[in-house]
Amino acid sequence: MGDEKISGELLARAAAVRLVIFDVDGVLTDGGLHFDQEGREHKVFNSRDGHGMKMLMESGVEIGIITGRTSVAVSRRMEGLGVRHLYQGQQDKVPAYEELSARLGLKPEQVAYVGDDVVDLPIMCRIGLPVAVADAHELVRETAAWTTPNPGGRGAARDVCELILKAGGVLDDLWARYLGKA
Repeated sequence: MGDEKISGELLARAAAVRLVIFDVDGVLTDGGLHFDQEGREHKVFNSRDGHGMKMLMESGVEIGIITGRTSVAVSRRMEGLGVRHLYQGQQDKVPAYEELSARLGLKPEQVAYVGDDVVDLPIMCRIGLPVAVADAHELVRETAAWTTPNPGGRGAARDVCELILKAGGVLDDLWARYLGKA
């Protein structure tokens, strides 16, 4: 996760997070759009990203997905992970963010958003922890409080999950549990 690059200010912002919102294309996937001959869309998700999301939810942090596209693959993947807050087909993502944060009773500083492209900026400018994936558009990286070491679809979501778990003081306990030392 690159602990040497994590400042005290970043850890404090991450410790306040109670909801992480992820974009899909370019964040949970590498951004490629794959279609078969019948026009069905296929997406590739990283299993370590998924496990990071599960660990984060088990720690009590909510996960939301807000994406501009609509895909059966996304619905199935999020259902499999137990993600309850899924907003697809959101060309303007701000209303979904506002509805979700209001429903959960959260202040902007309690929300992290992970994006990769300029359509993500309107939410990133409203929340406490804006995050860019390593291969995000330059303007998104400039706006972000933190840029993940890994690119979208290749561990970026796991980077964010581990940052928030570390800031919440539970990451070392999780590692100890997996090592049979808890």
